[in-house]
Amino acid sequence: MSSLRATDRDATGSQSVDRALGLLSMVGRHADRGVSLSDLVEESGLNKPTCRRLLLALMRAGMVDQDPESRRYYLGEEAYVIGSLASRRFGLLQITMESLLRLSKKTEDSSFLSVRRDMWSVCLYREEGTYPVRTHALQAGFEHPLGVGAGSLAMLAALPDDEVDAALAANAEVLLEKYPMLPAERIRQDVETTRRKGYALNPGLIFANSWGVGVVLKTPENRIAGALSIAAIDSRMQEARQGELAGYLLQEARLVEGKLAQMFASRHSARDNGAARPAERRLSK
Repeated sequence: MSSLRATDRDATGSQSVDRALGLLSMVGRHADRGVSLSDLVEESGLNKPTCRRLLLALMRAGMVDQDPESRRYYLGEEAYVIGSLASRRFGLLQITMESLLRLSKKTEDSSFLSVRRDMWSVCLYREEGTYPVRTHALQAGFEHPLGVGAGSLAMLAALPDDEVDAALAANAEVLLEKYPMLPAERIRQDVETTRRKGYALNPGLIFANSWGVGVVLKTPENRIAGALSIAAIDSRMQEARQGELAGYLLQEARLVEGKLAQMFASRHSARDNGAARPAERRLSK
């Protein structure tokens, strides 16, 4: 049999790269707890030998590690190095860190930074509070469909109605399967309530004793940069305190947005001088 033509080899190679990068992204979504091979096979739709072959390639590159005891896969050292380098350019976590520290110190509850990833919300960082009883429903690397969880709902509510509909349609299957307590119509009602109040509330809908309040972060172009949120056990989320926490979040959100505006302005200035990197495009996705 003759060898593959160059175009066929290129297509096959590109497909392998796309699949490997997809697996890397999936491993990243399970950052703290790791993920099993069987879960990756199910999530990716790849067969087991192909999935394992691509994971071995990622392991050789240092992008993925496998725990020798649990056999679960985690992000590798090289992924950490690359992520650290990228953070200097995109910088949202650094910009919000002071706010997250202040929020958790002031409220004694855990605070979070989440970002939008297509039709999903991904928790980028969790700052622990000092209150002895905590909720662990959300950790760094956890993802939810847009509209599920306080920060996620805050981001969904900031989208125009047609994009809200598109997100709910895209996630219809996973919402039905994993979040039956949150039908699309309930999320649409929560979107309207969030827009009216100026902040999102998750009244224990994912885990009964875990409540959350969230607000959206906007870029200078009025696009979504992410969301700040606070989570606490239900006994610490009485109605009066919900408004108090929302006030703290909104205050910090304005500070973060001010820093983003300064960053964007400096990079626009540098671009005008022929030296900028368009980081703002990444933040606004």
